[in-house]
This record gives sequence, C-alpha cells and structure tokens, in this order.
Amino acid sequence: MKKISFLTKLAKEGKLQEAEPSEEIKESYIQRSNESLSSAKALLKIGNLKDSVALSYYSMYHCLLAALFGIGIKCENHTASIIILKEVFGVDNTKISKAKSDRVDKQYYVDFSVNYEEADSSIKTAEEFIAQMNDIIAKLSEEKIKEHHKTVVQLFSEEKTKEDVLKQKSKNSY
Repeated sequence: MKKISFLTKLAKEGKLQEAEPSEEIKESYIQRSNESLSSAKALLKIGNLKDSVALSYYSMYHCLLAALFGIGIKCENHTASIIILKEVFGVDNTKISKAKSDRVDKQYYVDFSVNYEEADSSIKTAEEFIAQMNDIIAKLSEEKIKEHHKTVVQLFSEEKTKEDVLKQKSKNSY
C-alpha cells in the first residue's frame, strides 16, 4: 500500500510534528485569522486588490493552523496543512487550495491582474471557510482531539499506509 510520503518527508524534516494541544496558540491563530480578514477588507476598500486576495488566503490558512494546534499538530507547510484539512477533518479543501493558488499568482507574478469582484469574492470565500472552521473548532471534544491527533500522526508515520488512515478517518466524521 502506498505511503503518504510527502507528509512523512515533512515529519522527518521537523516541519510536521506532534505538539501539545494549545488553547493559547489556537486562540492566537484565530486572532491572526480575524486580523488578516479585516486587513483584506480594508485593502479592498482602498483598491489594493492583490494584497487583499493574499490576506484573504492567509485568514483561511491561519484559521486552519488554529484547528491543527487545537488537536496538537504543528505544521509549517501550507500544502500539508491543506491535505490534513481534507484527510482528517473531512473538509473539502478545494476553496482553500484555489485561494492559495490565487495568492501565489497575485503575490509573486506580475502578469496576473485582479479586479474588484475577484478580490471581493476571495473575501466572501474566506468568511465562509472561517465560519466552517470555527464551527469545527468549537465542536472539538477531548475525544475528537485525540482521534484527530492520532489520525494525523498515522498520516506521517512511516509504518502506516493510506488504507490504515482511511479507516481511522471514517471514525472522525462530523
């Protein structure tokens, strides 16, 4: 059975690791998420559309990091965090993946433009995502925290296969 080698590689590099579930760090990332969303809205109002799109994404990403710290996982890789979102929390990661791609395009490449409607749409997408993540975070019981933590560890553990993880994931559904 194929192992989830990307996550295993990150774990070996120390970029994906177990941590104590931390209410303080979780709340700090929620605050950061709110600040990024507020800044995205302010930037939209003054016409700084590319940075508005970037901060819309970061508001989503910081909320995701809050959820990960809530279950005792520290992840320093955007792609890995987004994979974990789907594999562990069962959340469709299409919108955050697109937001990440949009952020990269708008932030790093000069040949991409963005109009007001696109930037406004990215903010609305971020608001929906954050609401969904806040709902998940609010429902994290001690039992769910332990289950999700175990599932993530299985994802990056060399001995586990994707089939093992999927069995655990079915137990974690909301």
